[in-house]
Amino acid sequence: MEQTEKKQVVFSAIQPSGTITLGNYLGAVRNWVKMQDEYDCIYALADLHTITVRQNPAQMRRNILDAYASIMACGVDVEKSLFFIQSHVHTHAEMAWVLNCYTQFGELSRMTQFKDKSKKHADNINAGLFTYPALMAGDILLYQADKVPVGADQKQHIELTCDIAKRFNGIYGDVFKIPEGFIPKNGARVMSLQNPLNKMSKSDENVNGCVHLLDTPEVIMRKFKRAVTDSEACVRYAEGKDGVNNLMTIYSAVTGKSLDAIEAEFAGKGYGDFKTAVGEAVVEELRPIRERYEQLIRDKAYLEDCYRQAAGVALKISSRTLGKVMKKVGFVR
Repeated sequence: MEQTEKKQVVFSAIQPSGTITLGNYLGAVRNWVKMQDEYDCIYALADLHTITVRQNPAQMRRNILDAYASIMACGVDVEKSLFFIQSHVHTHAEMAWVLNCYTQFGELSRMTQFKDKSKKHADNINAGLFTYPALMAGDILLYQADKVPVGADQKQHIELTCDIAKRFNGIYGDVFKIPEGFIPKNGARVMSLQNPLNKMSKSDENVNGCVHLLDTPEVIMRKFKRAVTDSEACVRYAEGKDGVNNLMTIYSAVTGKSLDAIEAEFAGKGYGDFKTAVGEAVVEELRPIRERYEQLIRDKAYLEDCYRQAAGVALKISSRTLGKVMKKVGFVR
């Protein structure tokens, strides 16, 4: 029997700090689905990361279940991929502490996300927010991941993960595989519909800036019709046309049409027609996801069975790496 080539391991995680957005979907989750056949995919809901910002406990529990069901509804198949909830796998917190001790204070203080979040949450600049990248490094290194698909804003964290892994390996031998961060070619960077200079975010103060995966068709259409454009009234991709560029990026990601084809399609037409077309395309893209989500969220027993089984498998895999790390460092087994 011919031996099949071992697939590379992909690890990626997303925070369940609110409902999944169109930006999360087009930028990350849709690629998770596409990668399932080509790679051994390990996906997580990074709920330990979420509490660096103070959460309402009941709302957080709802968000975690909603995110788990939403991502499955997008097409992450628990038969093909490992998809677990981070806090269910205790090796993550343990690995984070060890890696904290191999991460330099200066390295953490240079992280731009820490600076940004500190400004945003000036009343709660906690140690977890500062050491967050060491937990993220642990998430990745526990599974000996080959590749980590990330957005451009996480590139710095992946570089730090590699530095920590190399430092540890330099002291103790080849314990960790050095992962490769990559920005998927077909991952769209989706910006706020109201402030297209900022990334679409569930924490956007303007509710019309962010489209959520579970928004109704009426709400989605309303948000797109209110989207910021410019005074030129010409659908073309160009510098200084941030609002229109963003809408074109979304339309391209959802329909598969090139930017040139979109320009041709709307030549001589106004922004009203264009916004309506983008809204309708997004509604149709998200319709089957919302329908599948409704089925899944009603079946709590099935969801629980999925995430319990996944946690067991994740614990088994990650314990092998953690065991090796603990032994190398010198802990008594």
